Amino acid sequence: MNVLLVVLAFWLPGLVFGAAIRLRGWTLAAAAPLLTFGLVAIGIPILGGFGIRWTMLNVSLWVLLLSVAGFGLSFLVLRFTAKRHPEWDEDGEDAPKRSPRDHLLIGAGVVVGLGVGAVTFLRGSHTLENVQQGWDAPFHGNLVRWIAEHGDARASTVGTIANLPNQTDYFYPDTYHALLALIFGKGGLTMMPTLNLAALMVVLTIPVGVAAMCRAWRMPVLATAAAAAVSTWFTAFPYDSLWRGPLWPYVAGVALVPAMLALARLLLKPRGVAGPVAIGVGVAGLAGLHTSLIFVIMVYFLLILLAVLFRFEKISWRRSAASLVATIVLAVVLGLPTVLPALYNAGGVTSAFWASETSVSGALGQTITFSPMASFPQWWIGIPAIIGVFFLVRHRRMLWMVGAYVVLGGLFAATISLETPLIHTLTGVFYNDHWRVGALVPLAGAVAFGEFVHTASGKFAEKLGERKPNLNPYTATIAGALVVGLVVAVLSRGGYIGRNSARLAMNYGDGPSVSKGEEEAYAWLGKHVVPGERVMNDRADGSVWMYALAGVQPVEWTNYGAEFTTKPGWLSVFLNDINREPRVRAALTDLKVRYVLVGKGKVAPNAQSAVGLQRLEITPGFKRVFHNPDASVYEIEGQQGVVAAGATTGSDTAHGQ
Repeated sequence: MNVLLVVLAFWLPGLVFGAAIRLRGWTLAAAAPLLTFGLVAIGIPILGGFGIRWTMLNVSLWVLLLSVAGFGLSFLVLRFTAKRHPEWDEDGEDAPKRSPRDHLLIGAGVVVGLGVGAVTFLRGSHTLENVQQGWDAPFHGNLVRWIAEHGDARASTVGTIANLPNQTDYFYPDTYHALLALIFGKGGLTMMPTLNLAALMVVLTIPVGVAAMCRAWRMPVLATAAAAAVSTWFTAFPYDSLWRGPLWPYVAGVALVPAMLALARLLLKPRGVAGPVAIGVGVAGLAGLHTSLIFVIMVYFLLILLAVLFRFEKISWRRSAASLVATIVLAVVLGLPTVLPALYNAGGVTSAFWASETSVSGALGQTITFSPMASFPQWWIGIPAIIGVFFLVRHRRMLWMVGAYVVLGGLFAATISLETPLIHTLTGVFYNDHWRVGALVPLAGAVAFGEFVHTASGKFAEKLGERKPNLNPYTATIAGALVVGLVVAVLSRGGYIGRNSARLAMNYGDGPSVSKGEEEAYAWLGKHVVPGERVMNDRADGSVWMYALAGVQPVEWTNYGAEFTTKPGWLSVFLNDINREPRVRAALTDLKVRYVLVGKGKVAPNAQSAVGLQRLEITPGFKRVFHNPDASVYEIEGQQGVVAAGATTGSDTAHGQ
């Protein structure tokens, strides 16, 4: 039931809207999650601006309203075009017709990709209940719960969970979290199954998107199937960005790039409003997931434009002109409301710095083998993929994808090995982070691997045909593809499942940030705090998770900690001076604090425990009311009536579970 609920949340809104604007087939299946995020991103400021609560019912009505409008617009445009230009045959497919056998082959490739991705994720996370131990994970969980409890997904209303309760110009792209907030708490979905199932759904979108993209751009059937099958084998994406961070919204956006590229094909041979509207909504969705993805899409679209200008891709300018103009207008109109608020923290993003980690030759080796940030290359898919790049060039297929590999792969190689102002400028939107840029490389590797399988199986069929002239050429080609696939699967030990699941498992253990014992302490607090109370905590011990996991508001909301000039930051230093410094109790009362949590977790090996939370067991005024080997909860004497005495802290709703 839980899995079905998350699947429906990702796909159903986009399927309804996509079908309404006349998307069909593989493109509709791939674009559905992208359109879902787009509808969410567009709805956040509109529903919030009208004071409409962010609930499943209201968002469902919003999706239906836009779907009806999209259907009506599509109907009118198609009818007008059919009368004005009957020769355009608007209902015709923009890709060659595929037989049922072709669709079955593509489907088989997608199933392989889905299977490898699902097994890898489930094996790496061990169980859907496990807490992701990465630095960014609690922020994502806190944001999901905050939106679900407060019914407002506008970024300007969530500053509290970033230790910025009064900052109304605060911004963080929260489209991903807004979608999850709709299903959190429904059907028995607690926090970690919600987050982990959503991450799994993101992995499962990749093979479908790659298949739709390759089919839309007229890749051969076997190449399409092989590309989809291998799309979840690369370590750099999605797994590196799922264990490190985790960068859940960014991973979702990168996973949906193939769907956007499949939609881009509709601009070369338009069918009504499907292309412009879907791309416009998709731009809003990608911007709402992570603003840097707009720059990624711009790279791909500019390269497609160059391919068209150099006549590697055909286009009828007369037919496409109106669609191209409409696409630009809709992308700007729908994307700007999400992009403009991001300028609030643009300086903080672009000023981030990550030191180089390898030599130029090492960077080139990682790029050539499609193994960014890997200590050992993925030879068995990297070598066929780089050979496939040359086959793509030779066969003049998807040359813009080859160009994207050169541009994005070159950018990765530069940022991981060189330190120059130009490189820092170009990678600024990615926090100058090698891992984020490296995640963009495997898409070209999957496509190139597919081309390699198609070419190699064709050669195999030719040789086999010489020995067995009566053998059906199609059967011989399939046999060749199976041979190549089996050899690669065996050499890679089942699509690198072991390697990638081990990578993912690095942040899915019992600690070091949050242990099962600390989760027990959060649950105890959830049963004992009263509405409006906060719990004093140490930013360094993982306890910022208490809100996401148990609904208990902490004083320190993030692993970064509050500024010393604020009451939370000051208490982190002087809490245990409560008997000597009257301002301590005044601050506790103002923040409505009765309990203190001290855990043994560490969010980072070098994390320093808060000075003010040390030696509480021997400090008068602190009574230990809960204890296990991993965590202790102390009640502060004299703070029992703190909610009635304290000042407003930004939200007085019940947070105890």
